[in-house]
Amino acid sequence: MSPLAETAGLLADRTRAAFCQALLDGRAWTAGELARHAGVRPSTASEQLSRLVEGGLLSEERQGRHRYVRLAGPEAAVLIETLAAYAPAAPRPRNLRQSVRVSAEARARTCYDHLAGQLGVALADAMISRSLVADDSGLSVTPKGRTWLTNALGYEHPASSRRPLVRSCLDWTERRPHLAGALGAALCATALERQWVRRVGSGRAVKVTPLGSQVLRELLGVEV
Repeated sequence: MSPLAETAGLLADRTRAAFCQALLDGRAWTAGELARHAGVRPSTASEQLSRLVEGGLLSEERQGRHRYVRLAGPEAAVLIETLAAYAPAAPRPRNLRQSVRVSAEARARTCYDHLAGQLGVALADAMISRSLVADDSGLSVTPKGRTWLTNALGYEHPASSRRPLVRSCLDWTERRPHLAGALGAALCATALERQWVRRVGSGRAVKVTPLGSQVLRELLGVEV
């Protein structure tokens, strides 16, 4: 079997796919938490997680008797988010609680370590329109954009870093790209640290704060 077929096979199972989508929040989960999330037995979760770890999509670490897993890295997150964008539309929410969660995630959420949803796409559009990011032949950060990163976010991309400064990630709800890579991660980390956005509940959804609304308008002209 080819490596491509093996990777595709890992995500062809509903339980494994549910685990990977949950882990797009960028945090480490225990096997028990993922079992409850997917509605499967702990033994089933443990078996499926082992396959994902062996396949290179997840990494694990153990603390005492607890087993924590997370996505193996930003490349795995981009792969899963992109595949989700090509999937058929999700079924309608079954209840009010699920409807509220889905709506909140569509407005603004994290995708591994960067911002996604309507907010993420709006930020990408703003950075391109202001010539901070160029999209002539693939995405690249302009000299003006590098200066903006330093002044606005206090971030300078290490020359030794193997992670691309910016890359496109197809948003699964908007079906348009948002920004990933080191730039996307720096923007998300700064937004959370400076309380421009805050997490909503235990999922991936985030909400723009009044301070964040003002800052994003001033920095990028984004109206939230």
